[in-house]
Amino acid sequence: MEADLVARLEEKERQLERYAADLRETFKAERERTAELRASYMATVRALANAVEARDAYTGRHAERVAAYGLEIARAAGLELADDPQTEFGFLLHDVGKVAVPDAILFKPAPLTDEERVLMERHPIIGSEILREIDFLGDAKLVVRHHHERWDGGGYPDRLAGEDIPHAARVFAVADTLDALTTDRPYRPGGSFADARRIIASGTGTQFCPTCVEALHEVSDHRLEELRMGISA
Repeated sequence: MEADLVARLEEKERQLERYAADLRETFKAERERTAELRASYMATVRALANAVEARDAYTGRHAERVAAYGLEIARAAGLELADDPQTEFGFLLHDVGKVAVPDAILFKPAPLTDEERVLMERHPIIGSEILREIDFLGDAKLVVRHHHERWDGGGYPDRLAGEDIPHAARVFAVADTLDALTTDRPYRPGGSFADARRIIASGTGTQFCPTCVEALHEVSDHRLEELRMGISA
């Protein structure tokens, strides 16, 4: 009797071990499929972002630099969104709506007319509409729509203010301006990170979220240069 009990217990233990092994294999396979799917999503997003940027040789790889700066700023601020793929997707695709802006407006060297500015300022709406049916982008679409909002409510397209602006879009605004100020453009050479920091700081509480500006100051010039060189490589 005792021998039978021991045998049954041993068989149950072997069954549990087999179940555990099966679960481990299932989890491993699922994790691999998830990684493959995420890599596929990222490749798709980067291809679309590169197609948008191919129109302008002067801002080439702008989206990748902004994504790198933005994620670093988010990490410095201790934000969980730094580890969310949706954040990077949104950063990379922020200007997708510019595919609908005529070249004559997009590359105009002179100031835009009021009518031209209205057309230009529609690109966040157009971008969010282009991406509306792409389910895997999720919250990334919020960055696309709101990346030109201002902390004081003076931005566009929805004139959101303060904490009503999605956090990733607030981070993006700082990273985007940082890249714009430190990159060569047809009308001026790029400035230093130190100069860019001063200009961004002057917009704290008006154009930019104060917390995001503080987080930028936590990222060293050396680190920013590393990120820039990594994108250029």
